[in-house]
Amino acid sequence: MSATERTERTERTEGAGNEPVPPLPGVLDVHAHYVTPALRAALEAAGHGRPDGMPAIPDWSPEEALALMDRTGVAAALLSVSSPGVHFGDDAAARALARRVNEEGAALVAAHPGRFGLLASLPLPDLAGAREEARYALDALGADGIALQTQYGGRHIGDAAFEPLLGDLSARGAVVVLHPTSPACFEAVADGFPRPMLEFPFETARAVAGLVLGGALDRHPGIRFVVPHAGGALPVLADRIAAFALASGNDVDVYGHLRRLYYDLAGFPLPRQLPALLTLTDEEHVLYGSDFPFTPGWVVEGMAATFARGVGFARGDGVFRRFAGA
Repeated sequence: MSATERTERTERTEGAGNEPVPPLPGVLDVHAHYVTPALRAALEAAGHGRPDGMPAIPDWSPEEALALMDRTGVAAALLSVSSPGVHFGDDAAARALARRVNEEGAALVAAHPGRFGLLASLPLPDLAGAREEARYALDALGADGIALQTQYGGRHIGDAAFEPLLGDLSARGAVVVLHPTSPACFEAVADGFPRPMLEFPFETARAVAGLVLGGALDRHPGIRFVVPHAGGALPVLADRIAAFALASGNDVDVYGHLRRLYYDLAGFPLPRQLPALLTLTDEEHVLYGSDFPFTPGWVVEGMAATFARGVGFARGDGVFRRFAGA
């Protein structure tokens, strides 16, 4: 959101009398989750009633999501399934659950045209099932992109095991929105804290570092990646990653790749993280994200008000082109 747009919004607010003006008019939320009854039941049956160590699976309804969007000014929200995803150990069950939540997401998009979009879930680490579901979601359901976790079965998304899927998505020019999940060794490192507090930022950094240093971003230039939570730990580790790449003889352009990626603002990027991120990239590569409902609505509203006081970011329609002009 440019300085001119922020000035115009301030002028409208000051001249609006008693009518409240939403703080972020017309933005696209690229980090919004949905929790359907089927997904909730599957999570609870698999022992994920406290996903990633969080207190509970949050309540969600399209009506509540739309009301929050209206209060904050969000034009449209891209819905995705959060961690731990849809695969709980059985490939067939994961394929069925991915298909169900994707079709439920597509139904929400159809029921609220222009307000919701869909980032489809895939049943990884089942590669064959994931490639099939990606085709179905993009072709039959018209999904706006794919949501991928940072790792599956202990392998980060840049691992060679996922190369065929990345090739498919690159050939299609797909948008891939990353989302962190608990690391495979979380019992040894999380110290009993909810994994989103510390492990998610480092998982994000691990996954992106693997994509960059392993060459996946060079091999699959057609994918437009969106990195969550303002890059996680990347903004403070980028120089270290680049230095180790140089020392090991890896001539990959670390800074160039990080500059071209997109980043969402879900989480708590102020006052420290976002300024650091903007040393790596520019405002046109920074997108809004609410993380609702895992971030409660009242917190989302508070962050939106904070962003409105001078934070710059892109509208998002340049990445998710169906929403151009939203």
